[in-house]
Amino acid sequence: MHPTIADIRKDYTLEDLSETEVDPNPFIQFKQWFEQALSAQLPEPNAMTIATAMPDGKPSARMVLLKDFDERGFVFFTNYNSRKGQELAENPQAALVFWWAELERQVRIIGHVEKVSETESDKYFYSRPENSRLGAWASHQSEAIASREVLEQNLQKLQHQYENQEIPRPSHWGGLRVIPIEIEFWQGRPSRLHDRLLYTRLDAQTWKIQRLSP
Repeated sequence: MHPTIADIRKDYTLEDLSETEVDPNPFIQFKQWFEQALSAQLPEPNAMTIATAMPDGKPSARMVLLKDFDERGFVFFTNYNSRKGQELAENPQAALVFWWAELERQVRIIGHVEKVSETESDKYFYSRPENSRLGAWASHQSEAIASREVLEQNLQKLQHQYENQEIPRPSHWGGLRVIPIEIEFWQGRPSRLHDRLLYTRLDAQTWKIQRLSP
């Protein structure tokens, strides 16, 4: 007999998470965990859920890829005319979630969102493979289309148009930075008594650390 969904469970036993061991700077703590995810050779450790809100308050979430982070925040790139781009233009608040199952870890981030500089967007865009750059032009992200062939035809036209030419970055495509006010580190523990440490920003340089009940 196959187990029901309710029967699926796992006890988490790999690590613990202590206030005395984490770095007082959440960006340094994230860097340590991210480097451990890289060392563990997890599939796409930079994959993250980003949740936004529609104008009527309905939530909207999808997976994107983290492309940079530092003490200014967490950066991803997108079409600004996409659904998430439009939602963030109207309500520049977002939540991020990283889930590293093999390490029994989760990171949750809440913050304000702003566009990165034109220079930052250019730098990343021109580092992308040629067809990825063309894809930013070929796809009117989040708009309904008649068929897959529409995308393929758009790409073929652009390949011909920009043959032996530099592909410019579209003005509607670039980076967004989530500037956190909260960062929570979650480590799975036995009996569902997980470790949760929440960093809350007090000012530009200071964070408060609290343990949350699982």
